[in-house]
Amino acid sequence: MNATDLHARALVWDAHSCVPLHPDFDLRALERHRRVGADFVSINVGMDMNPLEQILSVLASFRAQLERHADLFLLARTSADVLRAKREGRLAVAFDLEGGIPLRGRPEMVRLFRDLGVHQIHLAYNRNNELGGGCYDEDVPLTALGRRMVEEIYRAGLLMDLSHTGHRTSLDIMAMGLGPVVFSHANPRALRDDRRNLTEAQIEACARTGGVVCVTGVGRFLADPEARTPAILDCIDHYVARIGIAHVGISLDYEYPGGGLEDLPADVDRAYWWPPEEGYVAGIAGIRLATPEQLPEITAGLLARGYDEAGIRRILGGNMLDLVRRIRG
Repeated sequence: MNATDLHARALVWDAHSCVPLHPDFDLRALERHRRVGADFVSINVGMDMNPLEQILSVLASFRAQLERHADLFLLARTSADVLRAKREGRLAVAFDLEGGIPLRGRPEMVRLFRDLGVHQIHLAYNRNNELGGGCYDEDVPLTALGRRMVEEIYRAGLLMDLSHTGHRTSLDIMAMGLGPVVFSHANPRALRDDRRNLTEAQIEACARTGGVVCVTGVGRFLADPEARTPAILDCIDHYVARIGIAHVGISLDYEYPGGGLEDLPADVDRAYWWPPEEGYVAGIAGIRLATPEQLPEITAGLLARGYDEAGIRRILGGNMLDLVRRIRG
């Protein structure tokens, strides 16, 4: 079996990557994903520290750019949109929201964000808020308001993302039994001891919901801080051994260079959101990231490690496509 041919035939789904949260950023940079065979990428449009007005201006700009460059991109709302983009040689793009503070305590905001193209949301970015716990804070339960938000996320047909979420809150969400969840970018804590990574209890609970855990290419969450491909493959191997191949996906969490565009509020406290006591230096500066160009390496590496074509297709994108089908068609 030829890895290059397999990569071209497979649906390749990056469950989360980042671009500068600035309306002047040129989304044509995402061509890097398309050129290396990616068929879908979800990009962040806001985090808990970003004001709502910033998030809305970013969404307005990104939606307009995707429409303007419809020869390259397609704003994906359904699994059929993703398959259409692949057939037509375009990159399917959707948006994700990293944290529930932009929802302003109003469950009806979930549907507004859905209508603007957001397809997955998690409730907390690293720190606790009125909905529940973040992974670098006191381990608190899901709140009553958080439960209402989770219910609305499922009603709206969005993916319930548990990345960056605190241990107890994530388990509380999964125990609600409303449907599958996704950890869109998180690695096993057994391979790299960081509170952003997942315990075996979280991994197994995700699988019991019918959900998917997506290996991320962020160096500090891998055994190899240089974010080289073998360390990513090790995480895939761990997940497959623990919960089976049907529950594993890929998320680079690559951050496109901003070219000088500043996307954090001027008064943001980097030490609060990315705590030095957890090993961060100057926020997230200096962390090595896997690049889009490593996606074909992942395919070749899985093949070299003995995965068959059907399994590789599942990991590269089939599992995430199936998850979206089950949530919203």
